[in-house]
Amino acid sequence: MWSVLRDLENSALDGKHKALFRFVDKVNRDSPRITPEDIEPLYVAGWDDEAIYFAITVCALFNFYNRWVDASGVHALSEEAHRQGGKRTAAHGYVR
Repeated sequence: MWSVLRDLENSALDGKHKALFRFVDKVNRDSPRITPEDIEPLYVAGWDDEAIYFAITVCALFNFYNRWVDASGVHALSEEAHRQGGKRTAAHGYVR
């Protein structure tokens, strides 16, 4: 995972996922400038509208949550709490 965050282009991800991460990076950093030309490589890589919609939605929700937490003064979870949450999500998904 860290290799993807540090250096997407030289990470072990396949081209399909690299295309998606490039797009999500633009959604995160420069969403007002998204054009159809930004989405075309996703179709070429094999992503469909539903997957693209979900990627945009997840990026937007994490931005919302991060800003809400920062502004509301909610304390960050500990590293251990994140690990436990990750294990729970891996085992059961996001649905509780």
